[in-house]
Amino acid sequence: MVDDSSESIMISALQHYSYCPRQCALIHVEQQFSSNVHTARGDAVHVHVDEPGWEIQPGARVERALPIWSDRLGLTGRCDAVEFRHDGSIYPVETKHGPRKAKVHDDLQLAAQAICLEEMTGKPVPRGAIYHHTSRRRREVSITDALRHQVEEITVAVRALLASGRLPPPANDARCKECSLKDICQPEALMAKPVQVSLRSSLFVPD
Repeated sequence: MVDDSSESIMISALQHYSYCPRQCALIHVEQQFSSNVHTARGDAVHVHVDEPGWEIQPGARVERALPIWSDRLGLTGRCDAVEFRHDGSIYPVETKHGPRKAKVHDDLQLAAQAICLEEMTGKPVPRGAIYHHTSRRRREVSITDALRHQVEEITVAVRALLASGRLPPPANDARCKECSLKDICQPEALMAKPVQVSLRSSLFVPD
């Protein structure tokens, strides 16, 4: 169990850190957030799944917007949907707006949810699914030992990042193109500074 003085970390922070540590710090340290077409689509998709409630489906009771936590790791969050199946199994489903495509940061978020559900219920959660709204298809994810280990490692890294209060350097790669925080982050400008300093030193040599 984490130290009592440690604040709980949002599971979403693990996803953000896995995608880009600087994005994680901007959102969870500096409380910065901005919307773009991708986040707007995600918000529209989550209008329904963010409403707490339950329904009976064939073979399962489905809880939506279910609060979850792990005292051991100091995590807290919410599942878009959890299927409590009639065979006794528990199956979390995370909704994403994009096409059916494997993304490690999404899988890590789902694995963190599974770990929380296991601690809360005392039952194993060996798999779950990402529901890709664009294609209207599920992608099943096995909650492997490797994924569980990554969740624990990233939880430690996020806790250290939040405690430091510092912004990591920008990625300045393909991830930046779709990031809603690109204008706030300004990766190109920040990455250009060392080059500018180097050019100045070579052009203006003191007498």
